[in-house]
Amino acid sequence: MRVFSGIDELRAAVGTHVGWSGWHDVTQEQIDLFADATGDHQWIHVDPARAKEGPFGSTIAHGYFTLSITPKLAWEVMRVDGLAMEINYGSNKVRFPAPLPVGSRVRAGVEVVSLEPFGDGFLCTYRISVEREGGAKPVCVVESLGYLVP
Repeated sequence: MRVFSGIDELRAAVGTHVGWSGWHDVTQEQIDLFADATGDHQWIHVDPARAKEGPFGSTIAHGYFTLSITPKLAWEVMRVDGLAMEINYGSNKVRFPAPLPVGSRVRAGVEVVSLEPFGDGFLCTYRISVEREGGAKPVCVVESLGYLVP
C-alpha cells in the first residue's frame, strides 16, 4: 500500500499509476447478495443452470457489482494521511469493457489523474481499472472522484 502524507505528496503523484490491489475471488454468493440488495435478479447473474447455456457459459457479475467493489480494492492500493475526511463525490465516466464470470479473480489498479481545489478541500480524480485474472480487457474502468478535506 502506498501512503501519502497529505495533499502535497498526493499532488506530486498526479499522472502516475500508484499500484495494484491484491487478487479477490468473485463468488456466486456475492453476486446473489448484490442481486438481493438491488432487486436485479436477471438470470444471467443468478441462475447458474440457465447461464451455463447462455453466451458466457456461467453467471456473470452485474456491472454495478464490479463498480461497487472498486472502493474496497482501491483502499488496498493507497491512502492519504492528514485528512479530516475523504468521501466519494461520484464518477465522471464508467465503462464495463468485458464481462466478469463467477469464479473469477479480480484486482484493481489506481492512477491519480488530477487534484484540484474544491470547496474546503480538494477534488481528486482517480482512474481505477479492474482486471480479471487471465482476461484480455478490464471488466471495469472508472474515473472516480474523491472529495478530500485536510
